[in-house]
Amino acid sequence: MSFSASAADERVLGVEFSNDALSVSLRDGRVITVPLVWYPRLLNATVAQRKNWKVAGGGYGLHWPDIDEDLSTEGLLRGAPAPKASTTDLRTKSRARRSSHSI
Repeated sequence: MSFSASAADERVLGVEFSNDALSVSLRDGRVITVPLVWYPRLLNATVAQRKNWKVAGGGYGLHWPDIDEDLSTEGLLRGAPAPKASTTDLRTKSRARRSSHSI
């Protein structure tokens, strides 16, 4: 029996969500499924925000403009969760929110 080795095509074909997972279909037939808790912006996004995605990076990335989230197929294949926000980042965001609410 012989096997034909075809080149891996890690470009995005499609995206699907379940209640707790993100699945990304690749052009070579693979499907990468990762837990949504790895990506808090996607976890906390509405269904409409999750559906509004675009292929980016020449086909090797995904972008959700409504929530400013970007993922790459390379990172997904490595099993790389989103980096944790630093305490400084959280304080800066909190200050920005407070100042935008003040009149």
